[in-house]
Amino acid sequence: MSAILSTISKVAIPVGAAVSFLQYSMYDVQGGFRAVIFDRLEGVKPAPVGEGTHFLVPWLQRAIQFDVRTKPRNISTTTGSKDMQMVTLTLRVLHRPDVKNLSQIYQGLGMDYDERVLPSIGNEVLKSIVAQFDAGELITQRELVSSKIQRAKFIVEKAEQEKNAAIIRAEGEAHAAEIISASLDKAGSGLIELRRIEASKDIAGTLAHAKNVTYLPNQKGNNMLLNVPV
Repeated sequence: MSAILSTISKVAIPVGAAVSFLQYSMYDVQGGFRAVIFDRLEGVKPAPVGEGTHFLVPWLQRAIQFDVRTKPRNISTTTGSKDMQMVTLTLRVLHRPDVKNLSQIYQGLGMDYDERVLPSIGNEVLKSIVAQFDAGELITQRELVSSKIQRAKFIVEKAEQEKNAAIIRAEGEAHAAEIISASLDKAGSGLIELRRIEASKDIAGTLAHAKNVTYLPNQKGNNMLLNVPV
């Protein structure tokens, strides 16, 4: 009997460990959610994980799930109108995170990204729009006020896109500078002289077709350029 129990225990322990490992290696992403994987060695993975059952390495990796469904949020603020009247307005915002940028959102803002971003943007938009209208106009011209608020959203999005484009352009210029620096280290001053000669040829070719440019040789072997009007 003891031998049987010993055999069962020898089999049960590794089987239980395997089942436990498999259980912690699997995770589900429900409908309307996306997951971001945090790796202890590599950091946050750039690509979000879609719906379904997936695997990860226990302890080494962790799944952070985001709700990507459209959700409403009310933002209230008290600000001054054009005629210096204090008015209280509530802005209803429908928002959801950009699935492609979930990793950047988690790294830069965290899980409570909406708490960090929406109140500040909503208050600034409301204050800037309300200041353009009198208190009475906010009621009688409600549709116009709403359209201006909607337009302000696109202005914020455009500014964000321009900022991203500037970052990409700066990264490209930095990469080009690294290539030029590496070329100079490899070729020495000869590369600079070659570029000067090429530039001189381009300038000479342009000036050669100009009717009012004349070359006068001197005794030192250098040419003088005269801009002679025709």
